[in-house]
Amino acid sequence: MHIVDLLIFIVYLVIMLGVGFYFMKRNKSKEDYYVGGRGMSAGHIGLSVVATDVGGGFSIGLGGLGFIMGLSGSWMLFTGLLGAWISAVFLIPKIYPIAKEHKFLTFPQSLAFHYNTKVALVAGIISLVGYIGFTSSQILAGAKLASATFPSISIINAILIMGVIAIIYTAIGGIKAVIYTDTIQWIILMAGLIGIGIPLGYIHIGGWEAISNTLPDSFMSLTNITFVQFFNWLITIVPIWFVGMTLYQRIYACKDEATAKKAWRIAGLFEWPIMAFMGIALGLFARVGYEQGMFTDIGYAPGVPMDSELGLPLFLRSILPIGLMGLMLSAYFSAIMSTADSCLMAASGNFSTDILGFFKSKRKYDTIKNSQVITLIIGVVAVLLATHMQNVLELMLYSYAFMVSGLLVPVLGTLLLKKPSAKAAMAAMIGGGTTTLVLILTQVKLPYGLDANFFGIAVSALAFAIFQSASGKNKVTA
Repeated sequence: MHIVDLLIFIVYLVIMLGVGFYFMKRNKSKEDYYVGGRGMSAGHIGLSVVATDVGGGFSIGLGGLGFIMGLSGSWMLFTGLLGAWISAVFLIPKIYPIAKEHKFLTFPQSLAFHYNTKVALVAGIISLVGYIGFTSSQILAGAKLASATFPSISIINAILIMGVIAIIYTAIGGIKAVIYTDTIQWIILMAGLIGIGIPLGYIHIGGWEAISNTLPDSFMSLTNITFVQFFNWLITIVPIWFVGMTLYQRIYACKDEATAKKAWRIAGLFEWPIMAFMGIALGLFARVGYEQGMFTDIGYAPGVPMDSELGLPLFLRSILPIGLMGLMLSAYFSAIMSTADSCLMAASGNFSTDILGFFKSKRKYDTIKNSQVITLIIGVVAVLLATHMQNVLELMLYSYAFMVSGLLVPVLGTLLLKKPSAKAAMAAMIGGGTTTLVLILTQVKLPYGLDANFFGIAVSALAFAIFQSASGKNKVTA
């Protein structure tokens, strides 16, 4: 990598750290640190939501999907559009007024309001574990990008570099630093994709003629996907909009309910079709380049097996000239950072408020300094986990599945029932989360190719129904 590109990238990293230090001095309370003082605009929140949800895992993961299946991979983010708009209609009107009145900081506090603090504790643990895994997936995405761009840097060293930068500015700056850097990072990513990556990539591989001559017709089709694959994405990604701690923090950070709904509509449109097709297109271009022999000198001649998620970073490394490589690298690191920091803040909020707060008096720990230390420690754990994983999309979807299978049904209980049972919620969380976790860890072959998450949600729903029926509190809300 040329010194010019390296300097551009270093300047970007310094700016991100600078934002963190700027807000470090402006956070006066945990409310500032975790929900930004509850006065943020739809534009900043909307861009932050989509930056967090799409981020590095989906950016690198989408490139991998484009590399192996073409345009049909875009359906993954269509589920993000559905999730955003459905939650704007059904979730936000229900939780925002209560959250504002009671000054909630976390998602499990909403469950504590409808159930009890023990339910919130278990939800906090499930959310904490899920978001540590999700943070790790983003750090791993950055490491893959860095390692492919800088061949002299190993994956492990790249993980450490990525982790240190993300952890420092997140820990010191809190949610304001996260949201404002998300806005900056998303603008950089969009400018990089639209102005640099896509046009140069298209020209470099030889345009439409080269694509049509190199790849099978299925790569340009939107039907190159099975129903089961789409269904697995649907039941994993749509529900995260109802249980994601990062999303609840942003709902709470909005200045009013209308702002939150507008932010969610903005986020949905950016997810699909905008980001979905741009990410997939670059992965598809990378596949053309691979088949043309573009990566032969790097050790990946046509026919040589390679990690599909390396296709995109290797493609960018091969086509971009001096200066533009640094800008594009910064763009992708922006996407990665924007998700890693949000997930780290979510995990920190779960531990500080929902877990530690359950066992200790608030006066003993309820300070910004302690929140910063907790964020730092959780970040270190996430980095260690990233060193033991290989596939970004797999780790990310596993984390999603674990949270969704444990938390979705209890949330639906608060939306649909007047008096949901705390015992039913507890049984649903433990039964659903445990089922999915066991199926993932044991690698049991599941029928019809269904995701472990399907069976986790099914067990969760059954457990909830049994205990709710036993409680005699089955009246549906009007």
